[in-house]
Amino acid sequence: MGQRKPIANKTILIVEDEAILRFDLVDFFEHAGWRVFEATNAESAIELLDRHREIGAVLTDVNMPGSMDGLALAHHVRRRYPPTVLFVVSGNVPLDSEDLPVRTAFMPKPFDPHRLLRELEAASL
Repeated sequence: MGQRKPIANKTILIVEDEAILRFDLVDFFEHAGWRVFEATNAESAIELLDRHREIGAVLTDVNMPGSMDGLALAHHVRRRYPPTVLFVVSGNVPLDSEDLPVRTAFMPKPFDPHRLLRELEAASL
């Protein structure tokens, strides 16, 4: 099981296949003082997580191309990197709390990035 540093380092991985939304989120978090990594699918996200142990938070969309959707990615991250703060977002897939890994927040799209930032900063205390 990989070790992760606390989210206090303000490093997030954004996993989103919609380019405009991903670019907007990257820009938002960078302006808020976060270091941001980005991926368009779960496979790329896993590679980044394995290479960059400093990533303390993951925001993933549910619907993505590839062999693994965002929900499966969230379960993978929770098993492999338990301290990672997880947010799952979706505009099309209704999720119940039973679908999510433990200690994972769900936000329906569209969501307020300021609210997400507040929740991330609260998790870093």
